Amino acid sequence: METCVAEARHPDTAAVILDAARRCLLAEGYAATSTRKVASEAGVPLSQVHYHFGSKGGLMLAVLAAEDRRRLDRQSAMYSAAEPLWKRYEQACDFLEDDLDSGYVRVLQEMIAAGWSTPAIAEKVRGMQQGWFDLLTDVASEAAERLGGLGPFTPREVATLIGIAFIGGEAEMLLGFDRQQMPVRAALRRVGQMIRALEDRA
Repeated sequence: METCVAEARHPDTAAVILDAARRCLLAEGYAATSTRKVASEAGVPLSQVHYHFGSKGGLMLAVLAAEDRRRLDRQSAMYSAAEPLWKRYEQACDFLEDDLDSGYVRVLQEMIAAGWSTPAIAEKVRGMQQGWFDLLTDVASEAAERLGGLGPFTPREVATLIGIAFIGGEAEMLLGFDRQQMPVRAALRRVGQMIRALEDRA
């Protein structure tokens, strides 16, 4: 792993540890990352990691929470804009590219996987994910009003379908499927074309 050791004298030790934990998580994954490795990467005593975050799980959840908060705020601002829904959806697809490049998608998927065997992590990740599904439900409710309904689906069901399409697509892209084997990006953007057609018809 490529190391960039931070100075232990940094005034914001917790932020230094979080940044080091993020680098370790992206480089090695959740299972191979330890608090000792993070402490070494951050250039701080191991005791400081446990003092600020308690455990490896607590540390990694803090990494995800920081990433998640910024992106949920971004999506909330984008979806509240006075633009046609299809344009806002296309912007969400553009954001996906940013989130793949930045490493956020990897952080999220690592913590989802960690939650499969650790109920406490699963509970926290579900709580963060709930914020996304609540936002998508609000957007779907707006669409239902503008379009006169969503066919046989409730707004929450539409939000669920869109949310799991992105999360599942992200997982497959991280596995290494290319655009020909599994055209995730193209398929997600086709949904935007459907939304535009429905809006134009309405």
